[in-house]
Amino acid sequence: MEIKKQLPDGTVYRMYGDGPVCVLLHGFAEDGHIWDQQVAELSKKFTCLVIDLPGTGDSAPAFDKHRDLSVNSAADIVLEIIQQEKLEKVTLLGHSMGGYVTLAFAEKYPATLKGFGLIHSTAFADNEEKVQTRKKSVAFMRDHGTKLFLEQLYPNLYGEQFKKHHYDEIEKQIKASEIYQAEVLIQYYEMMIKRPDRTNILRTAQIPVLFIIGAEDKTVNLADSLAQCHLPLESHILILEKAGHMGMKEEVEKTNTAIRDFLSYVNEN
Repeated sequence: MEIKKQLPDGTVYRMYGDGPVCVLLHGFAEDGHIWDQQVAELSKKFTCLVIDLPGTGDSAPAFDKHRDLSVNSAADIVLEIIQQEKLEKVTLLGHSMGGYVTLAFAEKYPATLKGFGLIHSTAFADNEEKVQTRKKSVAFMRDHGTKLFLEQLYPNLYGEQFKKHHYDEIEKQIKASEIYQAEVLIQYYEMMIKRPDRTNILRTAQIPVLFIIGAEDKTVNLADSLAQCHLPLESHILILEKAGHMGMKEEVEKTNTAIRDFLSYVNEN
């Protein structure tokens, strides 16, 4: 059963299942429904708290000029939801951009976490090449809007096998993305450019950290993923050999098993 709620600022979240709480954060140009195939499995044993970050899905627009959008302010939203639900400790998993928010949360509110996970995400800051690529994308969206940009973006997020056999799923994602306003996506790109390196959070983590890595990921460099996953005191690592940046859709069963096992572990130890 889905229970839909929101914060006073219009940020929407949904809760499914019963048991220890797992908070799921989506990535760039996504909303909480990117986790639907995980929620269907995980909610049998856990409570899945799925958030639509500001300006995505059912949530109100991203912050205006009076309140900056940053990974820190997004982490504060996650805390507001946890407090509104009167939860003491949760496990937090973030896909891609959601992983950046997860790291910010782990830095600001470590006592709230049993464990956390980076799903196709990185603690490294953008290098200069990545910054310039994002800036070019921002300029492209300002000139051409989001539709053409996202039509080019989404296929590159997937591995070759998924594109070959399930391109209809990518087309559905492109169609669903037509609701996104260019200014919202630009805000998120600027947020990602500004985020700091947070490898120190991994090095000093006193709780288990899950890494799910796509061998064909063109967005998060495989070498960086392998370098960072050995930084924490305790790492749980899954490499998806046939996945790009979207393992939760590309290799569903392996992803679900890894997350379920991680949640069981952090809640039993």
